[in-house]
Amino acid sequence: MAKKETLRTHKKALTANDLGVYINLLTDFGFKRVFGIKEVLIKFLNTVLDIEGGIKDLRYGNPEKLGFSQYDRKAVYDLYCITGKNEHIIVEIQSASQVYFKDRTLLYVSRLINAQSEKGKDWNFELPKVYSVNILDFTFEEALLPLGIKIKRTDENKYVSKVQLIDCDTRELFYDKLTFVYIELPCFTKELKDLKTFFEQWIYIIKHLHELTNCRKTFAKMKFSNNSLK
Repeated sequence: MAKKETLRTHKKALTANDLGVYINLLTDFGFKRVFGIKEVLIKFLNTVLDIEGGIKDLRYGNPEKLGFSQYDRKAVYDLYCITGKNEHIIVEIQSASQVYFKDRTLLYVSRLINAQSEKGKDWNFELPKVYSVNILDFTFEEALLPLGIKIKRTDENKYVSKVQLIDCDTRELFYDKLTFVYIELPCFTKELKDLKTFFEQWIYIIKHLHELTNCRKTFAKMKFSNNSLK
């Protein structure tokens, strides 16, 4: 009697040709594996966030934030850290398009802010600075298509959005303790030869590392300015 074929019999074993030389930073495992190294995360965040004096040290915190009750959905961050100056930073990598991703980041930050409250009459409501850094392998325009919403981007080359609370009339910064950064990778189309800053180098590496064959040689002779994201 012939052996019954199954899906397993058609699977092909992975070979070296199927794998890249470097880890894919767009995967959950790859991102956490690399940016879970404190020194790497500090260098990355110092190019993304314009924090006075820069980040000298940080510690990783519990990435899970529970709700108000056992029935509430908990928030789980990819990475959560606290700097030596008590600045709280959430870092997220999102490959799959998500319609309400902006809402999700607001929920995550809200859980984090709520966790800073203290019981008792002596607490004066002072909160630490909170940063939400989000790296997306999709655009917000793409995310809205399932809802039938079509939005045309005013600047197709804009791949970074820095969002803070402002006074709508004067356009002046109203609150400086809450900052969202959204990096839309599909909008970053610069070639290797066009990179000019360390920030651009970081974004290129996040997007293309798994496609490179010799990272050290690729960047060895390139010179970048020390400009961070402003």
